[in-house]
Amino acid sequence: MPRLGYWMTALISAVLVAGCGGAGEEETLNVYSARKEALIKPLLDRFGQESGMEVKLLTADAGALLSRLENEGRNTPADVLITVDAGNLHRAREAGVLAATDSAVLESAIPAHLRDEQGHWFGLSQRARVIFTHADRVEEGAITSYEDLADPEWEGRVCIRSSDNVYNQSLVASMIAEHGEEETQAWAEGLVDNMARDPQGGDRDQIRAVAAEECDVAVANTYYYGAMQNGGTDDQEAAEAVRLVWPNQDDRGAHVNVSGGGVVAASQNRDRARALLEFLTTDESQQWYAKANNEFPVKAGVPAADTLAKWGDFQADDLPLTRLGELNARAVRLMDRAGWR
Repeated sequence: MPRLGYWMTALISAVLVAGCGGAGEEETLNVYSARKEALIKPLLDRFGQESGMEVKLLTADAGALLSRLENEGRNTPADVLITVDAGNLHRAREAGVLAATDSAVLESAIPAHLRDEQGHWFGLSQRARVIFTHADRVEEGAITSYEDLADPEWEGRVCIRSSDNVYNQSLVASMIAEHGEEETQAWAEGLVDNMARDPQGGDRDQIRAVAAEECDVAVANTYYYGAMQNGGTDDQEAAEAVRLVWPNQDDRGAHVNVSGGGVVAASQNRDRARALLEFLTTDESQQWYAKANNEFPVKAGVPAADTLAKWGDFQADDLPLTRLGELNARAVRLMDRAGWR
């Protein structure tokens, strides 16, 4: 990891803003994170070592963290929220728990479509939600788009998570943005007709189901696939049995989403909180963070980890991720009408 880089100026400014305050809360940075401790704490520890601040971490489910922030209100000790999916980040913004943050460093490092336009949240790593097919039972090229998932050819052959999963909600929101609600409704109904089983389990379970020939096609996030490739023997064998398909490479590209963070509105340490987010966008932090999470860096020019690089280049949808949050409620209602449980 690097010594203090270009974000040092912001951190020094933050210290000066604190003025002559003695030891206490202003020297501690509290992070609420929906990412597991192993996937974020080493970077937080490094930031703490280099800044001289104590960084405290609290991890929990994304929904639980938002509820906690709402309940704590102005008395929350939290300074930074790190969570997953643009849908959750949008909910945090709408709940008023994130502050608009002005940072030339963050705006330069993170493409506009991967952050909130008013600076309430910023993508820190990205993943694609893609299609997996059985390597032997499905011919290469037989399915090439999300739209194909509703084709009658795949009746009884598709595995996917439930509609209460925010990753699926964001995927459907992206379909609404592309095709409108009426066409997406028909697509969702076709997808439900093609399900091999009632939605169940997590993303890894969808890939395992394809490997076990319970279905031939599944939808999952790429970072789960990377984790399985680097996991135990059973997961590695399941990953070897499937083929990753980058959808919609002839048009809008594969649906992508982010893990991201923002400065908590009630924080008394906003400058230091901003400095932490800036630290997480340095080249070295981006490379470590993306590798640890089997995700792609958000910052251009930072190479993907070896596992991900082996999957090859792909075209990603550049839909502004704020749209996924804005369309979330419509996506949820649409999925319910389609019988997607």
